[in-house]
Amino acid sequence: MSKQVWRGSTLLNPEPAVLVSCGSLEKPNLITVGWCGTICTQPSMVSISIRPERYSHHLIKESGEFVINLTTEKLVRATDWCGVKSGRDVDKFAACGLTAAAASKVGAPLLAESPLNMECRVTQIIPLGSHDLFLAEVVACDVEESLLDEKGKLCLDKAGLLAYSHGEYFSLGKQLGTFGYSVRKKPLRAAEPARKPKRGGKAR
Repeated sequence: MSKQVWRGSTLLNPEPAVLVSCGSLEKPNLITVGWCGTICTQPSMVSISIRPERYSHHLIKESGEFVINLTTEKLVRATDWCGVKSGRDVDKFAACGLTAAAASKVGAPLLAESPLNMECRVTQIIPLGSHDLFLAEVVACDVEESLLDEKGKLCLDKAGLLAYSHGEYFSLGKQLGTFGYSVRKKPLRAAEPARKPKRGGKAR
């Protein structure tokens, strides 16, 4: 397999294309973030990277709170639009026909149309260069009830979530496996019934 060697670049793909809501319920704002990730289990923590010149950067730094809203196929146009427009110039919620709703633990609004919202409080801001890294604790999650099965298990595969890869949006496709499937022991097959002897012959 032949490969070219390029200079170091941000080619880690795919990325989660999320809508981060910030500001207040009275004056809400949305920003599309691709550089978003889970960084800790206990406590539950995530990170987002935002350029300092972005309008949302100031809002989040000032309040210390934001909400990560997972995006879906139905939200793909709004996800793209909110990534190229500035909240300084336009009310993104109103322009996209979206609903800002009150969160349970933070003052930042959540996106009602998102199937899952993660309410976050900033714990640390790390300047990196072109972007600042916001580390935050997830203090609450708001989950759409239609995504829960009869046992209360979250079935995110039903949400039609988005992924972003090298400038393009994709809907998540078919399942290829589940966590740990590669090392899970296969169930033993039931014992096969004894073969009947052929006519005129003997069973072996």
